[in-house]
Amino acid sequence: MVVAGIGGIRTEAACALFKDGRIAAAAEEGKLEHHAHAPGFPEHSLAFCLKQSGTDPSEVTHIAVARPLADDPESTLHLGLRQRFPNTQLVVVDHHLAHAASAYFSSPFEDATVLTLDRAGDFRCGALWHARGSHLHLEKELYFPDSLGHLYGRVTELLEFEASADEHKVQWLSAAGDDRFVPLFEEIIAAGHDYWPRMDRTFTDNDRLSHGAFSEKFYQRIGLEDGEPVPAELRPHLAAGVQRAIERTVIRMAGSGERLCLGGGLAMNVLLIAALEQSGNWKEVYVQPAAGNTGTAIGAAAHVWHTVCKSPQRVTLDTLFLGPGFNPEAIKQVLENCKLRFRYLLTTEELIEAAVGEINDSKIVAWMQGAMEFGPRALGNRSLLASPLDPYSTENLNAYVKHRETFRKFAASVPAELAAEYFDVGPNARYLATIGRVKPAHRKTFQSAILGEDLARVHTVTERDNPTYWRLLHAMGKANGLPVVYNTSFNMFGDPLVCTPRDAVRSFYSSGVDSMFTGHFFLQK
Repeated sequence: MVVAGIGGIRTEAACALFKDGRIAAAAEEGKLEHHAHAPGFPEHSLAFCLKQSGTDPSEVTHIAVARPLADDPESTLHLGLRQRFPNTQLVVVDHHLAHAASAYFSSPFEDATVLTLDRAGDFRCGALWHARGSHLHLEKELYFPDSLGHLYGRVTELLEFEASADEHKVQWLSAAGDDRFVPLFEEIIAAGHDYWPRMDRTFTDNDRLSHGAFSEKFYQRIGLEDGEPVPAELRPHLAAGVQRAIERTVIRMAGSGERLCLGGGLAMNVLLIAALEQSGNWKEVYVQPAAGNTGTAIGAAAHVWHTVCKSPQRVTLDTLFLGPGFNPEAIKQVLENCKLRFRYLLTTEELIEAAVGEINDSKIVAWMQGAMEFGPRALGNRSLLASPLDPYSTENLNAYVKHRETFRKFAASVPAELAAEYFDVGPNARYLATIGRVKPAHRKTFQSAILGEDLARVHTVTERDNPTYWRLLHAMGKANGLPVVYNTSFNMFGDPLVCTPRDAVRSFYSSGVDSMFTGHFFLQK
């Protein structure tokens, strides 16, 4: 059985391929096309997955497509796929079912409660499931417009960010706010006796086309004239209000029990995940690390694998390094075509030694190794690295490299077995899917990465997950006593994470990055 999963066709298109009982390949169209949030059928991603897995189109037994589909008639998509994949059965999978399958079947659990939440997928914006073995049973649904994701998007617009793109900025901004607006947003959410939202629409006015379409009543409650721009001093508090009200609502919606799985775009909110982990309502919490629309490619394939193909074998998500990788010859060809000067480091030891030297010299280092990550987060294969011991590293990364807001902090990568010395953090930190707390003894060291009083984005790295990056972290510890580096995604100006050596070269030379390691090739400015 070979199952190709297609997801995010209207936005964030992606493909994943299941073969021989494992996820053989997965990639997002936006990264391959170098175009953020690429919509449409993921042609390049599908072609990559077939090539990477050594699969001929005639060998594909099933194609699982997650709704919503493209605006074209569904019959057009069906006929096109039948022509290209003559031996394939097409299965269309409900959007939230794909989210739920991606969360549960990629988890280590044999039974769990599954909660899926997003802005709006096929009219639904949330669902609660009970999962056991190979089956998902739907227990409760939430329909638009009672959407927590949509409310978060409205506040994103109100704060002059872009909805459906910049919600993460609101999340980080919220860490600097207080609780003054939490009761207001809880009133807007207006949860009933079952704790599920029923939005009070008197706080919005859909005849308004900008700034979140909030009504005069809302402006009165936040102490502003109707339509008045939100002053800078109120922005963190409004962000905190919607963030914490949603956290409290989701905790009540999820209930309590042994094991909880989360999927959907709202599960990308790491503060929400941390709140669920720390609520005490669940013994174990697992979030699908590519929880948004890209993850429905994995979910659709997993659903077909278990329910249509009747396979009892779990296809676990053992790694997110599922995208393209490049051999030395491919990298060398790009560097020589660009007429660049470089050093080739013969061994991994030389590579790590050179990188440690650059980082400890307060350089910002581009680090491109192995296969590209699936999902939005850089996990040490397409990363920018800096030293926490450099007091200016965060300022330099924000101002001169990423050109972004100062309230956005960078993740701290640390070997998993040493993380407890510096941070309190849960197992979802493996994929940067939660947030941790800096222990008091180390708050001065990590001051530039702290959100609020003591929060920090923590990325725990195991030797199994990423042996080269893990060795780099340990080498940093031997060199300066601190086995931690700041890690942010290797991308610029709103572009997706770099994929190819050419993408890396373009980003390196158009930014304030000091040096780059792509494979064993070492470039300096």
